[in-house]
Amino acid sequence: MPEDGYFLDLSNRIAGAVYERIKDIAGTSNANDVMYMGADGTPTRVIDDMSERAILEILENERRSFRILSEECGEKIIGGIPECTIIIDPIDGTYNASFGIPFYSISLAFTTKSPGEVCFGYVKNLATGDVFHAEKGKGAFLNTERIQISSKAEISRFCISVYGYRPHIEETAELCRNVRRVRVLGSVALELCYVAAGKFDAFVDVRGSLRLTDVAAGKLIVEEAGGKVTDGSGAPLELEDNILNKVYMVASNGHAHETILKLSKGGLA
Repeated sequence: MPEDGYFLDLSNRIAGAVYERIKDIAGTSNANDVMYMGADGTPTRVIDDMSERAILEILENERRSFRILSEECGEKIIGGIPECTIIIDPIDGTYNASFGIPFYSISLAFTTKSPGEVCFGYVKNLATGDVFHAEKGKGAFLNTERIQISSKAEISRFCISVYGYRPHIEETAELCRNVRRVRVLGSVALELCYVAAGKFDAFVDVRGSLRLTDVAAGKLIVEEAGGKVTDGSGAPLELEDNILNKVYMVASNGHAHETILKLSKGGLA
């Protein structure tokens, strides 16, 4: 296990390198050009590739051993026997980054065991500089301030983020009818952090299309802030050691979690 503070220091250095690499291309017409299909089965854009290359350069110069799981390159080993696994989303919110919408992030999750047992999570809004991080058992933070989930109990007062495509219109509409506000901002990692910070009361993905790289860091940050994260049946969300497996996710302040689960399945039973 690396020394105390190492994961935060490394994450800050990685995020700084990524920012420097992409700052001139973010919001330009070239940023969204497709280069190849990533290991997760989705298109890798120019800005994604630039970010991942900056991350790998930092890690290759660390003189440590890492196992990397990333959206773009898939699995990669640096050095000998890995000290830890780093789960990476080089740019979460690629569309936003490409078109100059200031809500996109880098997401890093560290585990010394299985990917489902994240010990440190880090998400930085690359447009604003805000940093969310959490260490297992030590709470969650926005920059240097400790954060916690909201205290709202009535779902009619909730502000939630709901991701649902056309095949899931009914589930999405049912949720929207029962809450006060809905926001969909385009970076899942950051939106999970907004739940942790009490800015949102819940995050719901009714598509069942999220992957390990999307949620590993944000899941820990929500839990360390006092929130609840489950799959669609209400069971603890298990993250598998595979960037292709998709998950259904509900993250909330815990006060109306069961109600959200029922609504996301088409209405209250």
